[in-house]
Amino acid sequence: MPIKFQNVSKLFGDLPVVDDLSLEIDDGEFVVLLGPSGCGKTTTLRMLAGLESVTSGDIFINNERLNDVPTQQRDLAMVFQSYALYPHMTIAENIAYPLRVRKLGQNERRNRVLRVAKLLEIEALLGRKPRHLSGGERQRVALARAIVREPRAYLMDEPLSNLDARLRVQMRGELKRLQHQLGTTTIYVTHDQAEAMTLASRVAVMKKGRLQQFDTPLNIYNQPANRFVAEFVGSPSMNFIEGRIEHGTFVSDVLKFPIDRADEEVSLGIRPEHVHVSTQSQDGGIPAQVYVTELMGNETFVFLSIGSQKLIARAAADFRADEESTVWVRIETAKAHFFLKRNPQITPI
Repeated sequence: MPIKFQNVSKLFGDLPVVDDLSLEIDDGEFVVLLGPSGCGKTTTLRMLAGLESVTSGDIFINNERLNDVPTQQRDLAMVFQSYALYPHMTIAENIAYPLRVRKLGQNERRNRVLRVAKLLEIEALLGRKPRHLSGGERQRVALARAIVREPRAYLMDEPLSNLDARLRVQMRGELKRLQHQLGTTTIYVTHDQAEAMTLASRVAVMKKGRLQQFDTPLNIYNQPANRFVAEFVGSPSMNFIEGRIEHGTFVSDVLKFPIDRADEEVSLGIRPEHVHVSTQSQDGGIPAQVYVTELMGNETFVFLSIGSQKLIARAAADFRADEESTVWVRIETAKAHFFLKRNPQITPI
């Protein structure tokens, strides 16, 4: 079902937690609300679910205005960070509970439970109690309980945050496969950009209650709408070099190169993968000191000092350099982003 937020705001007292949010989500999309803690993403989800009232604006599902529709009549399934399983019930009873509330017959409940248990490969767990399950298994049960309802949309609030790193990666893949199979509109809240980039068909980046950018993961990474998005999305974060454009040249303490732009004080942004580092002197290379290196197994992060400027380079797994040693840096200026220093919130120049 298509979902639409139209100029939606939420105030807690005088504090705007969500500020004039307009967002249109297509039928069957997997949309991730991404942002730091306190940016309003969970409140946005709770307003859609009916767990929080809307201060102003309107929310629609399939062109039906939801503002005054009670939670239980919205036909939305939520999956929370805490799995909220009933400890005294078996897994089968936990999954079937929403169907009991809707007074479906016993045979229908059993058939639906078996079908969704097979989909999530948890048939062997149906007779157990939640205390006998691992974190990953409990997460699958929580998903099964949401799926069995066959709702109009799924709302997920950081459902993988309690899992260890290996299980999170595994469950990300399972969620993506599952949503593709079901084709149901899904809105997923997280502060983890890896989840956003791997799961979403589109990502809505939020800051202090305001939408910063709504686009595909690739466009958000390669074409950030402003400096906040550029800094927040990407690991390691984008490098920034302060400088100015004057008479067709970008000038800074680190870098100088021609560019066809108007004179302006700017911040140049460059991703770590576009900062190339070598232990051998190169023509046009900028001498830099190695501050520290981080060996990641499949790659190496090199933290560099060039005068007072700090940069991070993404290097090959076998790159080695001692701390305080001199290396040479080459920056792919064609990949640079420019942000106006007088207003970093506006679209890059």
